Amino acid sequence: LGLDSATVRQRMVERLRADGARCEPALQAMASVSRHLFVDTALATQAYEDTSLPIGLGQTISKPSVVARMIEWLYLGEGARQRGHLGRVMEIGTGCGYQAAVLAQLSSHVLSIERLKPLHELAARHLRAQHVPRTQLFYGDGMLGYAPRAPYDSIIAAAGGDDIPQAWLDQLAVGGRLVAPATAADGQGQVLVVVDRFPDGLRRTLGEVVQFVPLKSGIK
Repeated sequence: LGLDSATVRQRMVERLRADGARCEPALQAMASVSRHLFVDTALATQAYEDTSLPIGLGQTISKPSVVARMIEWLYLGEGARQRGHLGRVMEIGTGCGYQAAVLAQLSSHVLSIERLKPLHELAARHLRAQHVPRTQLFYGDGMLGYAPRAPYDSIIAAAGGDDIPQAWLDQLAVGGRLVAPATAADGQGQVLVVVDRFPDGLRRTLGEVVQFVPLKSGIK
């Protein structure tokens, strides 16, 4: 079967489901996005395996299981459950654009920020070629978020720092949920951090152990 076959994508989704992925909207979105078109042609045959792949400049495209799991955490938030979709999304770390393309199937609008200009330009080419709707890409420092378009119903990050930047918390809407990796309390490795904003403040919970590229400030 050719990589453009829907059957290839569906087999990836079935493997994710067999391994415990439960968020059907995320799985269906991933079944509709051609992951091999977001990686180098030399790596295309590995695109539907559950593995991260290099995309240049020391960055990677996340494993499909990680994408599915992080979006599942977003969908478990109160606001997403009520709306039935992720609302207005801010993504930190556009990378090659794959996750933005998946998020675009699940939200009213995606704003994605990338600090590395070559990757920002690469993602823009990918999303244009795939005619991905409801998505805006910004070249800038993701640690600052993007206040002019705040607040966001969902915030998701593809890089992890010592803690969640205050700017992201400030830009999270009431009823919104943030999912991002951060350094574990013991300083060893990373865990997913889930933050919900309620009318009376923020609630933080911890998810599973993960491994993401480091969150860095500035632009390059």
